[in-house]
Amino acid sequence: MARRRPNFNKTLRSLIRDIAAKMPEFGHVKAGRILVVAGEARRASRGTVKPLCFRGGKSMDRSGRRKPIIRIRRKRMLYCITLRPLFFRGSTAQARVETVIHELFHMSRRFDGTLHSGRRHDVLGRNFSRKLKPLVRRYLKLCPPELLASMAHSGEVRILQWLERPGPAYLPGGSRRVRKVYTEDQLYSGVARMVTPKVRLARDTSARSKVH
Repeated sequence: MARRRPNFNKTLRSLIRDIAAKMPEFGHVKAGRILVVAGEARRASRGTVKPLCFRGGKSMDRSGRRKPIIRIRRKRMLYCITLRPLFFRGSTAQARVETVIHELFHMSRRFDGTLHSGRRHDVLGRNFSRKLKPLVRRYLKLCPPELLASMAHSGEVRILQWLERPGPAYLPGGSRRVRKVYTEDQLYSGVARMVTPKVRLARDTSARSKVH
């Protein structure tokens, strides 16, 4: 009998909830309002985060532009994290956790569907990594072993992917027809293959044990 592919969205949701519960810096994060999908390659990126609202959680800005609404199980999503191929095929469990924390770090502390203006790469430069790394190291000491083991999975997993990806903000009344609301109907549970480098993982685990 073939092994059942793990639901990786469930693993990621558990990870985000654990980070929010144990790290005061992420206490504002609500895992249920974040959609995580697997997407196409983008240079050397392992993940990206897309804000789904304008300031204050609004769908429309002062100029009249609107953002498509993403609603999953009747709940509006405020952010969409896209995990890129390098996340699945070129990362250790620890690096994958770092990618998730990296994307959460970009989110506004208001958690209103916008990004933190002071935590942009072009604003912080090299200081971005200096601020992020201590948070990652601290969380890895708190991360449950079974959750870290799930992030070290090698093999196929199920994860949400777009059938029809939402576009950028748009002006209502334009000549081009634009979908205004996206739901589960525009998503499907696809298959991604995770490959975790065993040698590097062993080194990371050894280094982590020395910290303890």
